[in-house]
Amino acid sequence: MSKLFDMWNWQGRIGRGRYLVLGVVLLAIKHNIDRFVAASFGYPWSLFNYWVFKTPSGIEGITHREASFYAELLFIALPFIWIGTVLTVRRLRDAELPLWLVVFFFLPFLNLLFFALLVIIPSAEKNQRSFPASSFFDRLIPKSELGSAALGIVSTILLATGLTAVGVTILGNYGWGVFVGIPFFLGLTSVLIYGYHQPRSLGRCIGVSVLSVALIGLVLFGIAIEGIICLVMALPLAAILALIGGLVGYAIQKRPVPLQSFRVVSAVCLLLPGLTLLESWMAETPPLYAVKTSIIVDAKPEAVWKNVVSFAELDQPTELIFKTGIAYPMHAKIEGTGVGAVRHCVFSTGEFVEPITVWDQPRLLAFSVSGQPPTMEEMSIYRDLHPPHLERYLISKRGQFELNELPDGKTLLEGTTWYQNRYWPGIYWHLWSDAIIHRIHGRVLNHIKNLSEQ
Repeated sequence: MSKLFDMWNWQGRIGRGRYLVLGVVLLAIKHNIDRFVAASFGYPWSLFNYWVFKTPSGIEGITHREASFYAELLFIALPFIWIGTVLTVRRLRDAELPLWLVVFFFLPFLNLLFFALLVIIPSAEKNQRSFPASSFFDRLIPKSELGSAALGIVSTILLATGLTAVGVTILGNYGWGVFVGIPFFLGLTSVLIYGYHQPRSLGRCIGVSVLSVALIGLVLFGIAIEGIICLVMALPLAAILALIGGLVGYAIQKRPVPLQSFRVVSAVCLLLPGLTLLESWMAETPPLYAVKTSIIVDAKPEAVWKNVVSFAELDQPTELIFKTGIAYPMHAKIEGTGVGAVRHCVFSTGEFVEPITVWDQPRLLAFSVSGQPPTMEEMSIYRDLHPPHLERYLISKRGQFELNELPDGKTLLEGTTWYQNRYWPGIYWHLWSDAIIHRIHGRVLNHIKNLSEQ
């Protein structure tokens, strides 16, 4: 019993059975402690909150109460982080894998896949004594370097394409499973199949992993699951994760003792759909992001106000980003005045319907959003391509224009949009959405500036 709970010693080894039991028990204990703490603060808490930092009041600002809440969670997490790191190092040593792989213990979502891999991979000593090689895989996988690379890439692309199609078209899930799990899976499994018969070099393993994610992009474009712009946005994240998966695959196939790679591949093929279904079932509400853009107008607020409420047709955009299909504003009109009036901001893909909630002329115009058009028109060889994300994954909630008169008689005009982005991981995707919204703001604010200064 004392051996089972020896979790503080960096030295020694730990088998996959004990690693699994201790990992699950520690997770259950920590999760219930965190739930208790969250409940004491009046906040909800789920497993998804370990992947996403989200203040209960949104991105607009962390209150003192929220800061205290997260500080308490961090303090509670410290011993669990220490124990988890120790156990992972000992499990890596037991499997004769590089100890630097412990960094994956700290990466959201990937740490779940990594934990599963360490549970699957047997101890090196046991594996050396008995290696039940799979005759089926021996016959299936070519012994030539080119043949094994081709099979690794093609087979993983087929599986990943199926998972992506189910995730985005049936489950409507553009989350961690699609954008993190699948690229990692591509890199890992393609390299494991490539190095099944004999270890391959690091450079060639990386080449196979990155090539697999590039080719799946072409496949998704070719079978009309996604358009070119969204694939280009996803490429940097996918390439990095495929590279990481390839590095892990390289470390596994480089072990000094042989490994049943087919077991690892089979387990990952079963694990990834399960995590994707779990993520879809949890359906976590995304945080509220705020994007503010400002400009100085050489006119009094009274002159600027009328062009904020409504404005005439804008010129056709010259910016490259709007030539890719991203929706851009064209003109705005308003029905009525004061609170309760409805502003219609017409974009290239349709119109935003914006009921006025604050009418403080000429200082503040605030509105909610009761209707919005698709975020873009996908560039594709197919007509009428409408992936689910075009209308339901970048959601504007409200906005405002604030006008402040400066000492020199000019006006500081600030436009703010509050929105939700249902793509995960949010820390990556909201960089794209923030940049796009800033460009939209800039187009509108510069037009208002030009109209007001005439």
